[in-house]
Amino acid sequence: MYPKAVQRIWAIIGAVSIRTKILGIMLGLVVLFGVGVTARARYAIIETMTLQLEEQSISVSRDLAARATDPILLNDLLGLHDLLNETLENNSNLRYAFLVDSNGRVLTHTFGSGFPIDLLDLNSADTGEHHHTVLIETDEGLIWDTAVPILDGKIGTARIGLSDASMRSAVSTLTAQFLLILLFVSVVGILFATFLTWVLTRPILELVSATQSVTNGDFSQRVPRWANDEIGDLAVSFNQMAEGLARTDELRKEREALRRQLLEKVISTQEDERRRIARELHDSTSQNLTSLILGLRIMETNCAACVEQFKATDLRQVASQTLDEVHDLSMRLRPRVLDDLGLAAALERLVAEWQGRYKIPVDVAVQLNERLPGDLETAIYRIVQEALTNIARHAQAKSASILIEKHGSIVHTIVEDDGIGFDVSASHGERHLGMLGMRERAELLNGTLTIESAPQHGTSIFIEIPLTSRREEMV
Repeated sequence: MYPKAVQRIWAIIGAVSIRTKILGIMLGLVVLFGVGVTARARYAIIETMTLQLEEQSISVSRDLAARATDPILLNDLLGLHDLLNETLENNSNLRYAFLVDSNGRVLTHTFGSGFPIDLLDLNSADTGEHHHTVLIETDEGLIWDTAVPILDGKIGTARIGLSDASMRSAVSTLTAQFLLILLFVSVVGILFATFLTWVLTRPILELVSATQSVTNGDFSQRVPRWANDEIGDLAVSFNQMAEGLARTDELRKEREALRRQLLEKVISTQEDERRRIARELHDSTSQNLTSLILGLRIMETNCAACVEQFKATDLRQVASQTLDEVHDLSMRLRPRVLDDLGLAAALERLVAEWQGRYKIPVDVAVQLNERLPGDLETAIYRIVQEALTNIARHAQAKSASILIEKHGSIVHTIVEDDGIGFDVSASHGERHLGMLGMRERAELLNGTLTIESAPQHGTSIFIEIPLTSRREEMV
């Protein structure tokens, strides 16, 4: 459970942008430092002012006791009253003051109309030279009640109550000032952090944008070097990498263009050679074999009583079989019907001969309103021919289908069978070479070839070729 919680927290933190992280760190440090300083300063001020109030309470009470000695001895109540008022005026945080004689009777006080008798219940009197202080908690705050004996307590006691209101006011004011300073520092810190994140993240964001462009194949992107730091070194390294990739891509394109041109030349030369051989087989070899068959038939007819009649018959049969094989070879090399009548007629004848040879029914649908360019017809014919060859050799299919149609400027060809299928990712050997040849023929014309198959689920081949061939584009 714990590692999952840590991973979750780390995932949330990792999803936050660098700018937010830097701003959060800066603001957190400022707030943490400000709160810590404010708390520490508040504690120190309260402690210091508490000691000052306690010392002030002792000092004022002793001064009052010393000055009240003569008026008490002279029984000068008016003088004692004036002394208390003067003491009250000179000490703004003095809450009350009163004098008690040796019998506990209040001589004078500063409470106005009535004296709180409960103050006399506090054991504030002391014997000897020392003072006695009691901390009283009231609704208005804390009061330091200090009693100092007059002439060792022989004639009475002077008592005062010093309020902490001034201390609390000073602490509140100082705390508010600290909070204002903290707010100001936080704003300045946020502005500084914003500037810092802008300085740090802008080159990084430019690197990210340039990297995405390079990923999409645009190797012309370059990023400026903002500073002589690690990010600047990274920008220089990126630019060097982009230049290297651009050179490599240029060489790759040149080699790809040369390879395509060579492959086009090879295929074109191959088709021309097939056409020439097929023409020679049809025009020369087939005619010679036909003449030989006719001569053997005449010989067989004129020599009905000859002993060599059976040999002539055998020779004619061999010649007829050879002629059929020559016609078949000529058809495989380059069907003349493809040049004369077009793709639909050539495929119908190819499928008819293929069905007769392998006894597998094939459904053919060619939906074209006009003839296609010669190189496109040749490519589709060869791809379908190779697909049928693979079906006969490997698929163990019971039926197959061929569909050729045009949508807009794209010619779609689909060849399917219900055979045993295969794993496309693990295809190898003769079948792999056949598929490679089909794919290269399609790609030479800026087309695509997609194979979908799975064991025991048949095979489907999808070919899409634009009507504008690569050769026409180059022109």
